[in-house]
Amino acid sequence: MKISLLSLLTIFSLSVGLHAEELKVGDKAPDFKLPASDGKTYQLSDFKGKQAVVIAWFPKAFTGGCTAECKSFRADGAEIRKFDVAYFTASCDPVDGEKGNKAFAESLGLDYPILSDDTKETATAYGVVNAERSVPQRWTFYIGKDGKILHIDKQVKTAEHGKDVATKLKELGVDEK
Repeated sequence: MKISLLSLLTIFSLSVGLHAEELKVGDKAPDFKLPASDGKTYQLSDFKGKQAVVIAWFPKAFTGGCTAECKSFRADGAEIRKFDVAYFTASCDPVDGEKGNKAFAESLGLDYPILSDDTKETATAYGVVNAERSVPQRWTFYIGKDGKILHIDKQVKTAEHGKDVATKLKELGVDEK
């Protein structure tokens, strides 16, 4: 019995360690299917072979930094749309409700969708939430047409983020329209 318990603990420890490994450039981006503030549902695999994708995770709707970041995406949207890219902000807030992403997007007059992951499954797969952190890290993932991660920005500057995304898309060689 002691050997079996020890073996189980070892296997569990190894599996937890493997599961907790952070995504890195070159990894296949985890697929997702998430509802958005525009009433549509988006799935990463729908863009494969067609467009690059940017997902900018933010901690919480209706907070200062997240408001600045989303406004920056709106203000610099024309620069981002010069590229053949689908872009989203994302959080673990629900879509609907007084504090949901639909209300948040409407309050800011956003012209792009906010993805909602209230189950935190996708956020966990991307490593932006974990057992120690229940709200997403402010990380942005750039995903190529092939579905692989091109870049991960973990040093987001909220007020300039839209402009920074456009600059990074150019640096990464994402096709322009």
